[in-house]
Amino acid sequence: MTDKATQIAQLLAPTVASLGVELLGIEYLPAPGSATLRVYIDVPAAELDATAEGEQPRSVGIEDCEAVSREISAQLDVEDPISGNYTLEVSSPGIDRPLFALDHYRRFAGETAKVGLKLPHEGRRRLQGEIVGVEGEQVVFAIDGARFAVPFSNIDKARIVPDWAALGFAPEKPGKAAPGKVAPGKLAPGKSRPAKDKPSKPDASKK
Repeated sequence: MTDKATQIAQLLAPTVASLGVELLGIEYLPAPGSATLRVYIDVPAAELDATAEGEQPRSVGIEDCEAVSREISAQLDVEDPISGNYTLEVSSPGIDRPLFALDHYRRFAGETAKVGLKLPHEGRRRLQGEIVGVEGEQVVFAIDGARFAVPFSNIDKARIVPDWAALGFAPEKPGKAAPGKVAPGKLAPGKSRPAKDKPSKPDASKK
């Protein structure tokens, strides 16, 4: 995450946790005239780990997204960490979930991830490989059978690459759902709260 996203995540994490869900991470995307603040929430990992075998784990629903959006929108209005207009989005991580913390790489070891780096590392700015694990402050990937360690601090963005075949989706039409299924990478209806624009601050020079 960027420094700005990290600052906002630290600000909002206690509020999100008080609502019974976990703040996975934040994407802050500045743009001329407006910015996008994308907040990802999920069921706490500890709760998922405690789910009894055979039980269906709880998932984030529309009520969770709406509750979080209301609370953090009010908090952002008071704390005002973003100047100007911005669009707030709250959603579950989806199948191609983003990875924000070292613990996320530990949790999803064995999965394939697509990673963008802040600075080139051993000639690579982007990579895709299996997550082997975490060693200290480095994330280790397997790329073409070779080990590739990346400093966590140099990772800009990372997402899980879904196994489309295992999910039962036709390989010749990636991104399109088989009959009766929700397309991977797309949130089921209600998983994302509609964007909300922050009102512009009134101009003190105008009456």
